[in-house]
Amino acid sequence: MADTNIATDETDRLIASNKVEGTAVYNRNGDKLGSVYNFMVDKRSGRAEYAVMSFGGFLGIGDEYHPLPWDQLTYDTDKGGYVVNLTKEQFEGGPSYRAGQEPTFDRAYGQEVYGYYGSSYNY
Repeated sequence: MADTNIATDETDRLIASNKVEGTAVYNRNGDKLGSVYNFMVDKRSGRAEYAVMSFGGFLGIGDEYHPLPWDQLTYDTDKGGYVVNLTKEQFEGGPSYRAGQEPTFDRAYGQEVYGYYGSSYNY
């Protein structure tokens, strides 16, 4: 008999994309750096490549968007959000863009983003 109580938004291991968007991101000191605006998934491998964080602004006006390598984020159940091992200054100094000025998410940009955060770009 099929289970009629299948989780559609979160299990112990998986989470739906709509629940990730808007999730807070903190540094190791507990300071909120921003929140997940969306994430970019490789069409062929199905792997999340970037978490695009929104930072600053008010009600979506003046936001900056900071792509982070997905492997930089660790989910913290106590905080109910993601934690990154970055200072606010490191985060603010990283690659970013504003609405309407989106970069071309190509291999060269991936190498720039991953290189800034010291991650290996294997895509």
